[in-house]
Amino acid sequence: MSESSVFVGGRGNREDDVIEVHAAARGTVTLPRDHRWVVVDVETSGVRPNAHRILSVAALVLREDGSVEREFSTLVDPGCDPGPVHVHRLTPERLAGAPRFEDIATDLADVLDGATLVAHNASFDYGFLDAEFRRAGTSLPAEHRLCTLALSRRLELDVPNYRLATLAQHWQVQQLQEHDAYDDARVLSEIFLRSAAMADNLQLPLPVVNCRTRKSVHPPSVPRVPCPWKNPGRLTEDGLVQGMKVVISGSTVTPRTVLAKRLTEAGLDVMNSASKQTGVVVCNDPTVQTAKIRKAMAEGIPVVSEQQLEDLLTRVRPGEPKVATVVDIIPPPEPALEQQTDAPAVPAIRELGGHKPKLWTGRKVLLMGGTHLQAVMMRSRLTQLGARPALNFTAAVTDVLVLEGGESDKRMSRVATRELPVLRPDDVDAAVQHGIVPPHMRMESRLTAPVLSRGEVIDLPSDSHRWAVNVAWKAETAGDEFDLDIVAFLLGADEKVDTDEDFVFYNNPSYDDGVVELSIDGSSEHCIRVDLASLPGECERIAVAAAIDGNRTFGELGAVSVGVDSEAGTAATFVLDAGTTERTMVLAEIYRRAGAWRLRAVGQGYDDDLAALAQRYGVDVDE
Repeated sequence: MSESSVFVGGRGNREDDVIEVHAAARGTVTLPRDHRWVVVDVETSGVRPNAHRILSVAALVLREDGSVEREFSTLVDPGCDPGPVHVHRLTPERLAGAPRFEDIATDLADVLDGATLVAHNASFDYGFLDAEFRRAGTSLPAEHRLCTLALSRRLELDVPNYRLATLAQHWQVQQLQEHDAYDDARVLSEIFLRSAAMADNLQLPLPVVNCRTRKSVHPPSVPRVPCPWKNPGRLTEDGLVQGMKVVISGSTVTPRTVLAKRLTEAGLDVMNSASKQTGVVVCNDPTVQTAKIRKAMAEGIPVVSEQQLEDLLTRVRPGEPKVATVVDIIPPPEPALEQQTDAPAVPAIRELGGHKPKLWTGRKVLLMGGTHLQAVMMRSRLTQLGARPALNFTAAVTDVLVLEGGESDKRMSRVATRELPVLRPDDVDAAVQHGIVPPHMRMESRLTAPVLSRGEVIDLPSDSHRWAVNVAWKAETAGDEFDLDIVAFLLGADEKVDTDEDFVFYNNPSYDDGVVELSIDGSSEHCIRVDLASLPGECERIAVAAAIDGNRTFGELGAVSVGVDSEAGTAATFVLDAGTTERTMVLAEIYRRAGAWRLRAVGQGYDDDLAALAQRYGVDVDE
């Protein structure tokens, strides 16, 4: 069979498919029956679904015992450069003769119909499949998705990072050919089976996301295309220059998307919102006071008609290519946002130098029982000792701290089964006051990252520029009327957004085609991914916040866990649980200082809603 063949049906008994694995067992594991589980993997020509294409795709339909019932695998002719061949090894020669995506769309849709799509970093695979099905004139039929990366985080496996290869090694699943869609899907199906079994044993729900009922995401009026030229500033009598930021407002004779494409092909940077950096606004009737026109008038931005633009497009001057530079920025004053509640103010920044191991470094302690205030106080003391407070009963829990009433917790039977040390408040007090380690506490070593308290700051390692701010809360609260939204604000020196596009949230999930991106990875796991190297120079700070929709509060939700990861591992973690009546909370900030990027744990709460928080940061909220 050729490499571009489509396989639909059983796997057969190919001798080279016999893989030795450990663990449990096939035949003793049953996947939840209320889902049609289909494991997928795609190899692509890049990382942006709107600009890049799928090169190969594999889909494995699983039976309840995790065995493969049906499979689909094919190379795909993308009709473009295949991109990073050194990663996926899919050269133009290998792709020659493969079908186009529109040729396989019907067969693949049949495999995915009604499926819960299982993938590693599922938002990536789902985004590419969704974009390809849209290009083919149809829609992706999968109803739900599950991210195995989010599942592994929820389980808190003892691994240095959550790469597929690392998880394969952890579960002792043999990987034959990394970055091969079929082999990656096969490996992932084994990882998923074992992870689902562990989640069932821990009574943790699986992080399934409903792709149909989530808040609608409004598509941008003009697709964003990265511009390779520096912004030369405002339009002058000398005309347009490549890299100039152009905004279109109001009705146009030429369809807006067509006009935007012409501007992009001319080397101009087409934006959807006017800002201080906008060079010119195109509007045929400036008397119609749109938000963009009001911004242009306030900032002195030139406004031209569509006809004037046509003349300007005949003589666009060459721009200056963008180059990566290291910017030495003095940190701005701490945010002067007005505090809205009686919660204590954020403590002053405390530098963490060297991170000398603390007494309980490496411990993951789950609290049971107690009042909200007691739990907050104990988590603070655990952090002081260097331990990580646990939100869920996971594989990483090393100890259980039982407060008043905790003995009746239904999880105590599993604590006994796992023979976990049971601590009392006196044990914590003795450790804080006298440096005493309880004799019944096992001090085996576990992988750990610095545990921050509110206000503490660390430098992010300079060898990574892609970071993920992973936010999680109690999995048991999933479906319990909590609708938590994680958002990000790209801020300038004035602690304000420059344009509404600098507000990343569920209705604007991506800034500049993925430079900052919201990813909903599970029912209680959201993520803000940031490419620090691609941020505009005027962005000095990114604030990551959370908002509870409706009238419920952070006091009801409980603790929120934040982990800041690169592909290499975790830079820091912290738990924020001082919330009471707040409905919004600033969780973390990433900001520039002296050519380096720094991370600050914040935990500042406000009683009002997301709209009010956005307005404080300068977002023009439509009432």
